[in-house]
Amino acid sequence: MFFWILVAILTAAVAAVLLLPLLRRPVAAAGDASHDIEVYRDQLEELKRDEATGLIGSSEAELARAEVARRLIAASKDGAKGKADPADRRNRLAQAFVILLLPAIGLCLYLATGRPDLPAQPLAERLANPGNDISILIARAENHLARNPDDGAGWDLLAPIYYRSGRMEDSANAFSQAIRLLGPSTERLDGHAETLIALSSGIVTAEARKQLEQSLKLKADNPRAKYYLALALEQDGKRAEARAAFEAIAKEAPAGAPWLPLVNRHIATLAEGQGSETAGQLGNPTADDVAAAQDMSTGDRQQMIAGMVESLATKLQDDPNNFEGWTRIIRSYVVLDQRSKAEAALQTALKTFPADSENGKQLLALARDLSISAEGGGQ
Repeated sequence: MFFWILVAILTAAVAAVLLLPLLRRPVAAAGDASHDIEVYRDQLEELKRDEATGLIGSSEAELARAEVARRLIAASKDGAKGKADPADRRNRLAQAFVILLLPAIGLCLYLATGRPDLPAQPLAERLANPGNDISILIARAENHLARNPDDGAGWDLLAPIYYRSGRMEDSANAFSQAIRLLGPSTERLDGHAETLIALSSGIVTAEARKQLEQSLKLKADNPRAKYYLALALEQDGKRAEARAAFEAIAKEAPAGAPWLPLVNRHIATLAEGQGSETAGQLGNPTADDVAAAQDMSTGDRQQMIAGMVESLATKLQDDPNNFEGWTRIIRSYVVLDQRSKAEAALQTALKTFPADSENGKQLLALARDLSISAEGGGQ
């Protein structure tokens, strides 16, 4: 009942706003007849003065008076009866539309497309019972952190959720806050570094390296940190050192590790000895790209990322078997907030790497991490 009362009040308020201009009569239109009468009376007085001074003869004055008198009588009748103005008729029709038809049309549209039977769901209740709605869960956590900005556990929980939702800048800030309040850990440092790398479309920046090196000091056998540090060497053009680092990771890897095929692919690529040309074919940034990205503004870096992504997309059309290229471009589209393109790239990649293959499983795992849909891609 309260809803309908509120709807009625809002409808009345909108109708009042629309009616106010229609209810104002033009001032000039209301005084037209009286103005004509005054003019004709002045003409009669002027005829009397002209006849008295001899400027006009009696017969001419009598004829002129008769004509002015006729016009004066006609103007007096028009003023008394009021002429039916077409503008007034349109005004009344507009008023009727606002008062009667507009609310009726709105009500019919709501009954046809709305849900009047749906129970009220205030924001406070949705936040208290979010269910499986990730956006409500995030909003609930954000509200809590707005009131308790020093809750390190809240930042620690929200940071990876931001990352999976593609909100990289928010994720980087959340990881930074969690590290500040709770201290560094391998998960926080690795997550922060990976977020910074995603913000740079795969470029392992100087800040990301610091995080990874600190993570290795806490846990020497951390394959995640070792992988990105090896990737940094490859991006710097230190191919021999990068290959040795990747080979060390492969030797230490447990059997069946899901990331082992990716490491082996880097080893095979580096073994080919094609220099920086191979890096470009894989869509990796060169050492010059990495150096340039360090001093770029956010807008310039986004433009560089977009250019690299466009170049990589063209290369993937010619070489769809480039697994690393597909993972890189999917992540890049998420960083650029082009999730529809990320989903399309994932589905295209799954045509080359079926969902039941090792590479396909890695693609599906990546999709889950980035919260993008793989629907239709595994067929």
